[in-house]
Amino acid sequence: MDMFIDGQWTPAQSGARQNVTNPATGDVIDTVPTGAATDADIAIRSADRAFRTWRTTPVAERARLQKRAAQLMRERAQAIGRVLTTELGRPLAGSVGEIERSADLLDVYAEEGLRIHAEMPLTGISGEKVIVTREPVGVVIAITPFNYPITLLTFKLGAALIAGCTVVAKPAEDTPLSTLMLAELFHEAGFPAGCFNVVTGHGRAIGMNMIEHPVPRKVAFTGGTAAGKAIAAAAAGTMKRVTLELGGQCPAIVCADADLAVATAAIARHAFANSGQFCYRVNRVYVERPVYQAFLDGLLQHVERLDVGDGLTSSCALGPLVNEEIYRNSELQVVDARRKGARIAIGGERLTGGVYDGGWFMPPTVIADADHSMLVMTEETFGPVLGVAPFDDRVQAVKLANDTRYGLAGFVFSGDLATALTMAEQIDAGSVWVNNIHRSNHNVPFGGMKESGVGREKGRYGVEAYLEYKSIYLSYNAGLS
Repeated sequence: MDMFIDGQWTPAQSGARQNVTNPATGDVIDTVPTGAATDADIAIRSADRAFRTWRTTPVAERARLQKRAAQLMRERAQAIGRVLTTELGRPLAGSVGEIERSADLLDVYAEEGLRIHAEMPLTGISGEKVIVTREPVGVVIAITPFNYPITLLTFKLGAALIAGCTVVAKPAEDTPLSTLMLAELFHEAGFPAGCFNVVTGHGRAIGMNMIEHPVPRKVAFTGGTAAGKAIAAAAAGTMKRVTLELGGQCPAIVCADADLAVATAAIARHAFANSGQFCYRVNRVYVERPVYQAFLDGLLQHVERLDVGDGLTSSCALGPLVNEEIYRNSELQVVDARRKGARIAIGGERLTGGVYDGGWFMPPTVIADADHSMLVMTEETFGPVLGVAPFDDRVQAVKLANDTRYGLAGFVFSGDLATALTMAEQIDAGSVWVNNIHRSNHNVPFGGMKESGVGREKGRYGVEAYLEYKSIYLSYNAGLS
């Protein structure tokens, strides 16, 4: 596939290309252009031209087109989902679900766009009015990771387009194909050429050219904290606005009075979904000592049932990790924990033989008796490895939960609602789940505190991130007094 710029398929100016591989088999499934500064400039100039007319398109028309794109996504969820599974490795049902939920978010953003309004404060001054209005920020650079390439792009794309902005997207090197398919779909839905462009290439090489370009006015990025800091620094050079959803090292606290059946099922499900490759997964668990062993026993019963395989050819629970680098981080944390005295309760070794030989397959892994000397309890894993530690004091548990530079999400389980809510209020995180773990809701803000990011996405909060306030002062004299 080629890049999608100004409504058409476009090769790189240099002609260079790079492989896209299936992480389950190691096979090359396609190639995409290796874009550079000249390609980024072409895409940005296209988006800038489109912005001049898109910003004046009635919001009702923007919403109609966005809902049309959402419907096309639902109709083609199987086809796009298969490509996503092939480039990411996630089981097919999860990939199809990602497309469908992303379509739902487009609809939410479309409805929120229809509620954007201006204000006119009542100053009481004769012959003078003040209008406080909202305008789109301009061209947006959207840089997304591999783990949920469509969802995390939709976080940005749906909000930007309904606000009147245009977008140049840079997908991850591992998973560009599904994003390119989405761009073609939006064009088919009726979005004008240049509203949604996709460039491909190596992250830093083309990404920094896009960020430092003088035309775009906003950068929206989801990815690692180190990369997010570099992007924020580069964006400051031209005073671009930023939305940054960065890393997480998310804690769960399980009190002795918690419903262990609910807690173990929820944590097993959430910690190992997408093979642990997402930022707000449960990474570490603190369990009150009287129920520590019972919690472990219940957790392992769920984890034992999670099978691993090629997500395109089987109905497995976990697929491979997307590449060797991601796999090695999980392996490193297991080795570190074992060396420091933890117990590997299940998993911990790369799967080999048969279907496993072609990819980086790690089984769901539980590290028991962990502590904060270990990487699994302090650094983001981004893989199917979960650390579990006992605690004796609930104040201590909250301190341990907050003993991190991250602040994306937290989880609390307690039969006493006052205890659960108090802990939820005290955990430094942008989202906290109490007594179960659900998908993040499309209508409420999502984002992090501390080094987990800046800004919020989803719902009206996401749309507002792509709008600027403008105050217009109006003086008039009708000659009627």
